[in-house]
Amino acid sequence: MTPSARFAAAIALLEAIAGTPRRPADATATEFFRSRRYIGGGDRRVVSETVWTTIRHTLRLDWHLARHGATPSPRLRAIAAALLVERLTLPALGALFSDMRYGPGPLTQAEQALARALAGRALVTPGMPEHIALNLPEWCLSGFRARFGEALPQAMAAMDEPAPLDLRANLLKTTRDAARAALAAEGIATEPTPFSPWGLRAAPRQNVTATGAFRDGLVEIQDEGSQLIALLTAARPGERVADLCAGAAGKTLALAAMMGNRGRISACDVSATRLEAATKRLRRAGADNVDRHLLSRGDRWAKRRAGAFDAVLVDAPCTGSGTWRRNPDARLTTTAKDLAEVSEKQSVILDAAVSLLRPGGRLVYATCSLLPEENEVQVEGVLSRHASLRPVPLAEAWARAAKTAPPGHGPHLALAPHSHGTDGFFAAVLERRG
Repeated sequence: MTPSARFAAAIALLEAIAGTPRRPADATATEFFRSRRYIGGGDRRVVSETVWTTIRHTLRLDWHLARHGATPSPRLRAIAAALLVERLTLPALGALFSDMRYGPGPLTQAEQALARALAGRALVTPGMPEHIALNLPEWCLSGFRARFGEALPQAMAAMDEPAPLDLRANLLKTTRDAARAALAAEGIATEPTPFSPWGLRAAPRQNVTATGAFRDGLVEIQDEGSQLIALLTAARPGERVADLCAGAAGKTLALAAMMGNRGRISACDVSATRLEAATKRLRRAGADNVDRHLLSRGDRWAKRRAGAFDAVLVDAPCTGSGTWRRNPDARLTTTAKDLAEVSEKQSVILDAAVSLLRPGGRLVYATCSLLPEENEVQVEGVLSRHASLRPVPLAEAWARAAKTAPPGHGPHLALAPHSHGTDGFFAAVLERRG
């Protein structure tokens, strides 16, 4: 494909994503490329990079467009990103519109005037509202400031960078060193992650799922922060563990490996689709100590198992604000209303989780959110409602689970891209008194 054709494809994909705003952008992109198999691997990477760069900076791009009287659109955002983010010159931009057959169509006079106004400008400029300069939706600015304080600019700069590709070596089938060697033999270089004893980190956009190491269940794709949440459960062989919001079983798989397939794991979720997707992953990983259960209204599963579990993991539904570098479209579609709705669900799920704990049992509450309303506020709430619980300081919880120093010094696990190189995660460990 010519550069012009690639740019036209990027605009077309941006339009497809804009047409399905509540659908994850990566799902729309997968469908887009599947229906255009003539776009080769190299071209696909260039198109994807153009699209994700544009989406990642949409808040800022829209501010610039509005400042010059332009109504934001996928095409104008792509033009603005080329000038403000990629720093193209006007001639270089014009060349992208020169292919009359496969290109995006010639620039209109209004677009040419806009391009002249934007060329050479800085993406972040004096006079921008603070939340726009930080690339944050206005509704969550106070929450992010409460989380990061003076480090907020540094934290948000890291959130603007593409995420690495993290993998977890499946100890049911291999070791981390052996998995690393298997990937290297297939052309994928990795380095051990700094905190997870199972983690490997590769450059972004490696096609790991096409490797034999992945097909044979030697590795799973999982952010290092997610691995650390599973590690905090300190799940041991022979225990009974509940993964109460299991989804497609990413953390369930890590728990099974920690337990060496001994004991039982109950993987629960409200989505039949997600649980069905977990089946294939469990089979590939060789995890055979897992029962799946679909939670539904009026379900008596939890009542029948009250006080039965040594550990309960609640990877709660949340805004996902900690994953915005990986899912940049989510920062454009998540709202304050979403925060209010998931906060209510989190409280309900936490109360249900407490009832499952045996005396001495451990509850790990986790989110991939950076907002206090979903993290510390929820922990304070469940502690106030359940006198039988005590908070376990991070240092104590980490000592039970690992032999290394904990990745932080606060009462809870708090991870972020700028400080740990992971997605943004929060985890608190609570214990039911005997």
